[in-house]
Amino acid sequence: MNTVTAVDGGGGTVPAAASGTTRGDGRRTGEPVRFVALGDSLTEGIGDPIADGWRGWAALLARSLAPPQAGVEFTNLARSGALTTDLTTEQLPAAIALRPQFAAVVAGGNDTLRSGFDVGRTTTALDTVLGRLTGSGAVVLTACLPDPGALLRLPRPLARPLARRMRAVNTVVHALSARHRAVHLHIADLPWTAQRRLLSVDRLHPSAEGHHLIARGFHQLLATAGRPLGPAPAPEPADPPPGTLSDVWWMATKGTRWIADRSTDLLPGLVALAAAEGFARLRGTTDHHDRHMTHATTTALSTLPPHPTP
Repeated sequence: MNTVTAVDGGGGTVPAAASGTTRGDGRRTGEPVRFVALGDSLTEGIGDPIADGWRGWAALLARSLAPPQAGVEFTNLARSGALTTDLTTEQLPAAIALRPQFAAVVAGGNDTLRSGFDVGRTTTALDTVLGRLTGSGAVVLTACLPDPGALLRLPRPLARPLARRMRAVNTVVHALSARHRAVHLHIADLPWTAQRRLLSVDRLHPSAEGHHLIARGFHQLLATAGRPLGPAPAPEPADPPPGTLSDVWWMATKGTRWIADRSTDLLPGLVALAAAEGFARLRGTTDHHDRHMTHATTTALSTLPPHPTP
């Protein structure tokens, strides 16, 4: 867990306003805005390096979630490799304890990369997280995710089953965002493959510029909704992107380890998916897999308990 006080462009702490009356959202005028982020490596900030680790879109957005005189306390609970079930057991209790005014929940990509993917389990986990956070009074931010097979340019037998799973997760996120009245950003629609500079060297995570793009997207949605915010995040990093040698060094020292940590589950699962996809293609039953996933997704959403009336 990483908790920081948001800083201004010059690196200083954003000052809080003097203590005063209680606002309509229950926060006193002198109290900083509390923002927590739940998720996996995307929200942890991988792809946007700083001197002591990662920054990422959530940290960039945090600086803009309140006017400068109010101040923001930002806690990043996201963890690389986290599944949606990990959010319910590990991250959600800590988030609720922080009593946030804003909470980002961006997850599900790792679920699609696991051999035991179950869209019903993913749906239940995300519904629990979003329900608890909105029930606590937080404004929740969600996002749908790009297809990892397309980002990695995988061959069709591997790319198609991953795309099928990602469509299912995004369908769930869209539906749950509406169900819980979340502020939803269509990250999947951003030009990741058309503008290569938006992706980091591993092609799975945003680059620093990509993280800035996500932060600005959320800020624009919140501003359109009439939220009192600070200035929008910068359109691009102040520092130039890392050069080729820096990218190669990162991949050799950290990126390969990130991939290896997931290979014991991911690679056998991908091989099995590719084999099943190839067999289905030979038999002309590929559409059956699509229909089965669509049915499973619809069933998962239709069997959720009734949403409490606010």
